[in-house]
Amino acid sequence: MLRIGVLGAGHLGKIHLRVLKDIPGFRLTGFVDPDDDNALRVENETGVKRFSSADELLEACDAIDIVTPTTFHHELACKALRRGRHVFIEKPLAQDMAEARELLELSYEANVKIQVGHVERFNPAFLKAQEYGLRPMFIETHRLAEFNPRGTDVSVVLDLMIHDIDITLSVVKSNVKKISASGVAVVSDTPDIANARIEFDNGCVANLTASRISMKNMRKTRLFQRDAYIAIDFLKKSLEVLRIEEATGEEGPLSMVIDLGKEKGKRKIHFENPEVGMVNSIQRELEHFCDSIKHNRNTVVSIKDGYDAMDIAYQIQEKIMSKGNIR
Repeated sequence: MLRIGVLGAGHLGKIHLRVLKDIPGFRLTGFVDPDDDNALRVENETGVKRFSSADELLEACDAIDIVTPTTFHHELACKALRRGRHVFIEKPLAQDMAEARELLELSYEANVKIQVGHVERFNPAFLKAQEYGLRPMFIETHRLAEFNPRGTDVSVVLDLMIHDIDITLSVVKSNVKKISASGVAVVSDTPDIANARIEFDNGCVANLTASRISMKNMRKTRLFQRDAYIAIDFLKKSLEVLRIEEATGEEGPLSMVIDLGKEKGKRKIHFENPEVGMVNSIQRELEHFCDSIKHNRNTVVSIKDGYDAMDIAYQIQEKIMSKGNIR
């Protein structure tokens, strides 16, 4: 049984505490939170012991789950890695690229499992979409959220868009060639709405939009590839697939046949709305973290994945800042 502790018992930290209690491979040892009132409530609600410091909790654990504000990620992850503890760390990996590079370098020496909390990799709609062989040549994403002061310690690029950056990098197996971006700070001191265009060496183009001042929530990704269009709704956890196939003469009610001319002949356009199982994405990612430790397997979202997503996010942010639209 792996002993695990949680650093940070805010909104997301409380969710992690509840989920970790139900993962068979983990024994939840305790948590740390600097807010005495909040810590007392969490201790009473969960029955999980509060430790007085990160150092004390690290001594009592085999693995640590870092769910603090981003400003503390580097310090706490360094402490954990230097003690040889397995680390789950929420995204973004660190506060800046210098901290992220230090964590990446330290990870090579630590010889432990490290997973970054890009939870959308475990969204059931995305998991189902991967069964269709994702090879996109154009990607369009919209991640819109109603304003919430929580999370404004970082820009919308690092808070929201980074999810779609990670998803994009995970499905496009090619190096980034060019990045263009624009954005505006509306209610905070960092970009609140941003758009980025990422061009890859293989010809794929990704157009990403993120906003935290929207009137409604939306988390949609559209993938266009040869002979297929795949729409993923991360919020509703649903999937739509349109595929172009050879016409067989046995077309069903969700198919139509089009004639492309003499050379290409008739093709079938087939629409699917596959069933997506309801999965708790946070539970799934923490289960995979546990599994990677127990069976010595690579984590699904490695520290290098987290670093790469953050690297692209900072390049996007720099492009925005260079245009002078931020106070």
